[in-house]
Amino acid sequence: MQHSIPPGGRVSGFRLAKLLGEWRRRGARHGSADLAAAVRMLVLDGRLPAGTRLPAEREMAEALPVSRTMVSAALDQLRAEGLVASRRGAGTWISLPSGGALVGGADTPLVGSSMVDFARAAPPAIPGLLPAFDAVRARLPEQLVDHGYYEHGVPELRRRIAQRFEARGLPTSPDQILVTSGAQHALALVLRMLTGPGDRVLVEQPSYPNALDAIKAMSAIPVPVAMTDTGWDLPGIAAALRQAAPRMAYVVPDFHNPTAHRMDAETRAGLADLARRARTPLVVDETIVELDLDGDPLDGPPPVASYADDLVVTLGSASKSHWAGLRIGWIRASTEVVHRLVSSRTALDLGSAVLDQMVLAELLTEPESGLADRRRHLAGQRDVLMAGLREHLPQWRFDRPGGGLSVWCELDAPVSTRIAVVAQNHGMRLAPGARFGAHGGFERWLRLPFVLPPDVLREAVRRLGLVAAAVSGGGSVPHQEVEVPVA
Repeated sequence: MQHSIPPGGRVSGFRLAKLLGEWRRRGARHGSADLAAAVRMLVLDGRLPAGTRLPAEREMAEALPVSRTMVSAALDQLRAEGLVASRRGAGTWISLPSGGALVGGADTPLVGSSMVDFARAAPPAIPGLLPAFDAVRARLPEQLVDHGYYEHGVPELRRRIAQRFEARGLPTSPDQILVTSGAQHALALVLRMLTGPGDRVLVEQPSYPNALDAIKAMSAIPVPVAMTDTGWDLPGIAAALRQAAPRMAYVVPDFHNPTAHRMDAETRAGLADLARRARTPLVVDETIVELDLDGDPLDGPPPVASYADDLVVTLGSASKSHWAGLRIGWIRASTEVVHRLVSSRTALDLGSAVLDQMVLAELLTEPESGLADRRRHLAGQRDVLMAGLREHLPQWRFDRPGGGLSVWCELDAPVSTRIAVVAQNHGMRLAPGARFGAHGGFERWLRLPFVLPPDVLREAVRRLGLVAAAVSGGGSVPHQEVEVPVA
């Protein structure tokens, strides 16, 4: 397998030649077009991320080997498409067409009017996505002769998802899997089945903002239980189960969003025991379980369903591990619960996109081939972000996350919303801490994702330091809510 370049890094001529492989297909007359097409494929496939510095034309020509004129013509074509950008004295780097993500230049990786999106903890597509589409395309005709509706999901994908649970030590049959259009869709289906207006739902405090929004959209009432500095407060959960009698509990045990805590096996067993005693269904969000940056996800604590299979509904998604644009999630539950969900689903939709399901099934054929690369890059970006925070914001406190996509920072004053407001004038979009509370609060906290290229992270943290200094200086900042999409 050819590994991708770390986002924001520099690719040498030798490395670029190795990534390109046998790129020349149609002879010398079309050499520049073939070279441009080969580089374009690497960009779209994620192996040359936005911000990657390209070698000089002379170095590239010597490495391939081709004429410098051919290299220049290929780069001109890519510049016209917006996939490559250059500046005198700064070199050439991978860009994205207008409306794409941020790119890196020599002096500043923040180009034009683009904003650093620190609100969405969602990485770009995993390397290998485009080849998966190509592999699936050959098998697509067999689907086109049928109606294309799979209320449960494409059988091959359900089988692959079940196998991944099996690899983590949880026996699972494809009949226990329901494919959805993302984890948010999965949660909406479960909430619709288990709750109604006025019902209480136990949640962690803080919690994932979109989950809180989904609960409130059902006119249900979130009942928050504060997390401790080290994780989950089982006595607090037990008290909430007794006193509030919630219809269900929503928890994120693996690299919790936003704190990045991970629930150990003993706590999982204790939580399952509490739920069993109260007969309260546990809805367990495993969206980030594959992003163990310090170890192997298969060696982590057992899934919560291992301790109370009859009471646990597990949610999963490809959005964080592979690409949010696939819009594929899933539910693992008992076959009885899956049948109930399918029966109620038809009032909302008739199934998820077949092509996207086939692509994810292809990627899950050898899941570690792409996920190992994803975890390695994220670990590097995590370290870049933490180094920047120590340099520019030493007064802020944070723990090193063992996995996930973000750092949960404790500020030196309750100014989270003020910082989010001022940051917009410095080219950054932040989700204030209040977004992560069931009823607001968390003005001393900010979640900072590390899904952006290293150069962007370094510059963004530098700017964040300027913002924090301006806010602490007592300048006038208008009071307002910060409405930004959060992922």
